[in-house]
Amino acid sequence: MKQPAGRETEDSRAGRPGYRQVLRTRNVARLITSAFFSRLAAEMVTLSLVLYSFQRFGSASLAGAVAFLAFAPGFVVSPVAGAFLDRFGSVVAVAVDLTLSTVLIGVLALASPLGFLSPSLLLAVAFLYSLTSPLGMAGVRTLLPRLVPPDALDRANALDTSAFSMAEVLGPLAAGALVGLAGGSAALAVVSALYLVSVLVLVPLLRTRFEYGPAGASSSIVREALRGIGYVVRQRVLRGLALSYSLYMVSWGIFVVLTPALLAREFPGGNSEALTGMIWAAMGTAGMVGALVAGRVRVSGRERLIIGVGMAVLAVAFTPGIAGAGTVALCVALLALGASGGPIDVSVLTLRQRGTDPSRLGRVLAVSTSVNMSGLPIGTAVGGFLVSRSMELAFTVASVTMLLAAAFGYFLLARD
Repeated sequence: MKQPAGRETEDSRAGRPGYRQVLRTRNVARLITSAFFSRLAAEMVTLSLVLYSFQRFGSASLAGAVAFLAFAPGFVVSPVAGAFLDRFGSVVAVAVDLTLSTVLIGVLALASPLGFLSPSLLLAVAFLYSLTSPLGMAGVRTLLPRLVPPDALDRANALDTSAFSMAEVLGPLAAGALVGLAGGSAALAVVSALYLVSVLVLVPLLRTRFEYGPAGASSSIVREALRGIGYVVRQRVLRGLALSYSLYMVSWGIFVVLTPALLAREFPGGNSEALTGMIWAAMGTAGMVGALVAGRVRVSGRERLIIGVGMAVLAVAFTPGIAGAGTVALCVALLALGASGGPIDVSVLTLRQRGTDPSRLGRVLAVSTSVNMSGLPIGTAVGGFLVSRSMELAFTVASVTMLLAAAFGYFLLARD
């Protein structure tokens, strides 16, 4: 029976805020909206830079170098970025990242029309862009626990994860369409505009005071960065998450290469690119739904079960491809990856936030997020090697890797 307007929901009567109440919490909707626009820009920028490199210089090696520089330096400096978050505040740090991204991508968008585009400029912009990216990536997720009560954190994380999944669906599709129809400069101009919108939405939060704790107030940024690394290494839960999630991302990376390769083999007539986009969009949609469903149930206290069982289910879902790697097996694997990925991401994020001292949250999120995501480039490299030999072998390695991730997730995260 439909709930009458103005009545409390079942969750409200139980003392647990619903999605609508979470979004009505001061600054939550503003933060998630800003994060969506910035993530949409981030999802567009990598593909736009790669296609732009091909379009302007026709060099695969340059495109590869630009893509590498757009990610790798940020992983290296993430401990320092985390210390910056804890020292100066997450809102300021996120605003710094978004503002610099707006300027850097804007300069690159103007470079070709004004006649000063060069490979060196492309590489330099990609490098500088990557350096501040951990501030935005970790900053948003250090703010959510400061905006919502503990019993609403899993729902706030579900909203955040679903917005991220939507950006993963729309970003690559928009980038490919814009570069193809209007050129690389136009695509980068749109990316810069999206970053600017995210900054403007975030500005009112700069007037909000948050408590960040005294940790690191009298130490150097570098020393606090090293302490952040040490904290992640010493904490059993964070170590378990790092091992489990990085292996999980290795499987993701394998499918990044496996998907277009398998579809190109199955549909050699030239429709494989469109099919790849459609299947990845469907996977992202499944991830959105999965994240929102995870938020509807109480994740807090059940993270280990959701992570372990979710990854084990994925290992099983990959097995049809071992018997015969075809389009149906690929669709089953990717839709399962999307549907299970949402709850897994919400659980990982909630467990990490819940078990971390708030004064160290910036450093912990920046360091552990980079460690966790390190499996993705490893997976793409491994996937390229495997796919060139056998599609079935790629499915096999993805399944075994996911099973190991499930084991680490379930047993290493067990309570003392």
